Amino acid sequence: MINQKKVLALIPARGGSKSIPKKNIVELYGKPLISWTIEAAINTPEIDKVIVSTDSIEIAQVALEYGAEIQMRPAELAEDSSLVIDTIHYVLKELEKKGEWYDFVTLLEPTAPLRTSEDISSCIRLLCEKSLDSTATFKEADLNPIRAWKIEGNVPTTFIEGAIPWLPRQELPTAHQLNGAVYVTKVEKLLESKKEIIMGNIGAVIMPKERSVDIDDRIDLLMADFIMKKKFEDKE
Repeated sequence: MINQKKVLALIPARGGSKSIPKKNIVELYGKPLISWTIEAAINTPEIDKVIVSTDSIEIAQVALEYGAEIQMRPAELAEDSSLVIDTIHYVLKELEKKGEWYDFVTLLEPTAPLRTSEDISSCIRLLCEKSLDSTATFKEADLNPIRAWKIEGNVPTTFIEGAIPWLPRQELPTAHQLNGAVYVTKVEKLLESKKEIIMGNIGAVIMPKERSVDIDDRIDLLMADFIMKKKFEDKE
């Protein structure tokens, strides 16, 4: 809770994964991938409840072991084309049936295992301090849009008209992108939304690239494992 506002942490974790089978519970530095997100959420003082929404009994068992509450979701909310906003609506309605209401939802994807409880707290506190509708974590963009191209009929043109993509990096304006680690939004805004999970007046918390790894394939998993290993070995 923060400023008398209740905060729900929601971790969406469906069972199906094409790139890495059982991705949400694949081992990362000796523990299931999802456990890193659950532990970060539990260790965030502003968060009142941590729920994992899943269609997988196996994921549910792992999540329970690491201290999260479980809400099983119907199959239609666990398809490749399913939108996370629909899962958020479903979870909030199920909680409301039990007489539970929250002011903010903190969405935490299990594929961002390097985010910390401090990153989560920063987003929640920023939303409250600045009276925002949403906050999210960002990183410096992998590709500056000034260096992006579009190709039509084998003819390349700069993605931004008039851009000079061969400028030295030091002369380019800094660009950022969402890193998928933390999203915090007022419940009233989420209930109005059909697609977006951040909206209205949005605040940004910038995370370093080394903690912005998003697990999409096995190369990402190897990168995250390497960073984890270095992090914990440096502490010894």
